[in-house]
Amino acid sequence: MSEFSSNDVFTLTTARILPARPEAVFSAIADPALLTRWWGPNGFSSSFQTFDFRPGGDWVFTLHGPDGTDYPNVCRFIEIVADQRVVIEHLNMHWFELTLSLAPQDGGTRIGWQQRFDSPEACARMAPLCAPSNEQNLDRLASVLVLQPESIGT
Repeated sequence: MSEFSSNDVFTLTTARILPARPEAVFSAIADPALLTRWWGPNGFSSSFQTFDFRPGGDWVFTLHGPDGTDYPNVCRFIEIVADQRVVIEHLNMHWFELTLSLAPQDGGTRIGWQQRFDSPEACARMAPLCAPSNEQNLDRLASVLVLQPESIGT
């Protein structure tokens, strides 16, 4: 479930238990061939121009909407801890920092999805778009993981 949080930062958060080991979930983030299969809301596809998966590395991609509209995205990987956490800074259009946290739970992985904005106004403005899109991303990730037989189990 997505929700607002407003301590000293302004975030949208959601979490889910996925039926795969943290290593498999991390691989679905780190492997551009898998990532392109699930990144983006329902009906969208993506093409990656740059995918430099390391701290400080750039990720430049285009989301292709179902109506044919292209949405260019420029991101930078801030922190990567294998099988535990990936922090991504979204640099163009609307700034935010996305933290994906992974932890073993119930024979699978609890993924936390925290999107931090620079103001409560930005968070409120983006919530109607981002909250359902974040849930759809996780739905699509779960579907990709089910198709990866090596991802199941502990």
